[in-house]
Amino acid sequence: MSLAETPPVVIAREGPLAILTLNQPAKRNALSMAMRAMLADALEEMEGDAEVRAVVLTGAGGHFCSGGDLSAMDIASLAAGRERMRRSHRLIRAMIEARVPIVCAIEGWCAGAGMSLACASDHVVAAGDALFRATFGQVGLIPDLGLLHTLPRRVGEGRAREILLFGETIDAARAHEMGLVDRLAPPGRALEEAKARALLLAAKAPLSLALTKAALAAGLAEALARERDLQAALYLTADHAEGKRAFFDKRAPEFRGE
Repeated sequence: MSLAETPPVVIAREGPLAILTLNQPAKRNALSMAMRAMLADALEEMEGDAEVRAVVLTGAGGHFCSGGDLSAMDIASLAAGRERMRRSHRLIRAMIEARVPIVCAIEGWCAGAGMSLACASDHVVAAGDALFRATFGQVGLIPDLGLLHTLPRRVGEGRAREILLFGETIDAARAHEMGLVDRLAPPGRALEEAKARALLLAAKAPLSLALTKAALAAGLAEALARERDLQAALYLTADHAEGKRAFFDKRAPEFRGE
């Protein structure tokens, strides 16, 4: 089946809302580079469409996003690592700097880069049985896609350290208590609730929302520049290679700090 028949992101319109659906359910919507590019393209196009007043971001197949697509993460040089981060940061900038508010609807797993997408959104709705995990340490990488900038702003630095350093699974109730999630919905109803919340935002003064978001985005550029340097270096380490091998072998990694 061709890419045209199975697009990595499905884009739909419902009145003033744009619904963006991550569409690789066989991989639990692992965030491929094609998916990142299509999301960024869609968001950038919407910047000039005054009829779009809010965006809802969700995932197909009962999960939001299982993280980055490790099967396509094969970085052989520092330059390649920096370029990958540049392309990924285009998406995060498009989300955080968008004039329209973005509401995230989460069912099932929200892990790794999926958590980054959630935290780059303006409002997070999760099903009561959703699960969260920052899995970067398991593959020898730092949290990326702006997560080191956005997560502490959501939950505070202490809880961000706990989430990012331990990488433990967090259930929806705990995520809500921490502030990682703004609203809980019954299982299977996260998208419905997210649309309702997005319609409330769509009725607000659009310029007021846009300038509020712009003010809250302060410091993003510096955070992403630091992230690009650090992550590009980590792609080339032995620990990252071991983390990927262990993931595909379904075993615990043996890290050596190399």
